[in-house]
Amino acid sequence: MENKLERKYGLFTAICMVVGIVIGSGVFFKAQTILNKTGGNMPLGVLAWLIGGAIMLVCLLTFSFMGQKYERVNGLVDYAEATVGPKYGYMMGWFCSTVYFPGMTSALAWVSARYTMEFITSAFPNFPMTIPAAQGGCIIGPECMALTLFYLCTIYALNVLSPKLAGKFQTSTTVIKLVPLGLMAVVGLIVGLVTGTLQENMVTQAQVAEVSQSPLFASVCATAFAYEGWIIATSINSEIKDSKKNLPKALTIGGIVIVAVYLFYFIGVAGGASNQELIDKGATVAFTNIFGGVLGNILNLFIVISCLGTTNGLMLGCTRCIYSLAARGTGPNPGMFSQVDEKTNMPANSSVFALLVTAVWFLYFYLSNLACVWTGPFVFDSTELPIITIYLMYLPMLIQWMRKEKEQNVLRRFVLPILALCGSVFMVIASIFSHRMGCFWYLIVFAVIMAIGLIIDKKRKA
Repeated sequence: MENKLERKYGLFTAICMVVGIVIGSGVFFKAQTILNKTGGNMPLGVLAWLIGGAIMLVCLLTFSFMGQKYERVNGLVDYAEATVGPKYGYMMGWFCSTVYFPGMTSALAWVSARYTMEFITSAFPNFPMTIPAAQGGCIIGPECMALTLFYLCTIYALNVLSPKLAGKFQTSTTVIKLVPLGLMAVVGLIVGLVTGTLQENMVTQAQVAEVSQSPLFASVCATAFAYEGWIIATSINSEIKDSKKNLPKALTIGGIVIVAVYLFYFIGVAGGASNQELIDKGATVAFTNIFGGVLGNILNLFIVISCLGTTNGLMLGCTRCIYSLAARGTGPNPGMFSQVDEKTNMPANSSVFALLVTAVWFLYFYLSNLACVWTGPFVFDSTELPIITIYLMYLPMLIQWMRKEKEQNVLRRFVLPILALCGSVFMVIASIFSHRMGCFWYLIVFAVIMAIGLIIDKKRKA
């Protein structure tokens, strides 16, 4: 297996990859979702963030140990192959190439466009829209859809034509996105304590149309989207300098930063607006309440930059996925998808494949999740269920790690992997309780896609 990609990213860029991919849109719009699912119960929401963060950390630490031992082309695929076997590694890579990465990338491009439109319509109330902002134009309007496609193509071009510039963009947006989060965490906490809003929110529940039957499971499941993305940093392990040393460091440091930022931000938001306001209008109302209309809207612009940084990180991983299979001589047409451009040192054909599949998932996301014109069977949340699938696919890897790695100490071999195993099982159970029949329809689609992958691999070997 030949890797043709150069080592061009240092430790700081790797940390920014972890933090920048995870901290994006989820912390902003999932805060509202979590309050909805808990029926406006703020303490239960805080507990959900803590549980989700704990699950992420134990999984992250366990995979950091794998990163110290296994280093080939694509971290997650490498770990699956080394622990379970080549066939499982192939299926993991196929899933990431066709479902996980493109599904998340398409959703994040839309979120970036949505917040851009909200910033524009807030700054310019008379901005002409086909569908007025008050009627959901910022969410499903043609302007938002066009901007989504523009962001997808632009970020794709950035990663394919100048991967080093894409890395710098990732670093810059990570630093920038921490500004509104840090301000809200600190100022929101102080304002909330002084005005009594924070204390009030902790003891008062809001009115919601429908409370989930399993509020804790549903809210923890919602945090999965906000906490997911750290594993994507492993997709560039073959491009990180001294990756056996730097990648585990990046995962550990980045994970701790993420949990701390999320928790304090959520509490800070609770100090800036009532639970009812947060449920009705979203977390951006807290920025406006505390910092005023002008400054609050400027901070909304920071949110847009934050989302674009996350989309860039996802695209960075997405473009390399099918290449990780081709470099092993597996998947569709390995000769074509293993080619690396001499000028940019990027797998250009793999990148084109990634953009195409991402566009397909965006079409599905729009029809079934946004416009809701696609009803009936095969309608599911394409932002959460693929993430839960990753947790399900971690299980054999964690079990095999504990079985094979006899030279590891007790903490590395048993304690953390068992905790990661329990956390992954919890996520799967939470998903079943939260999405119910949506899980069934998704699994049918998942099975068909994986079967196609197996057929392609079988024909290649024939």
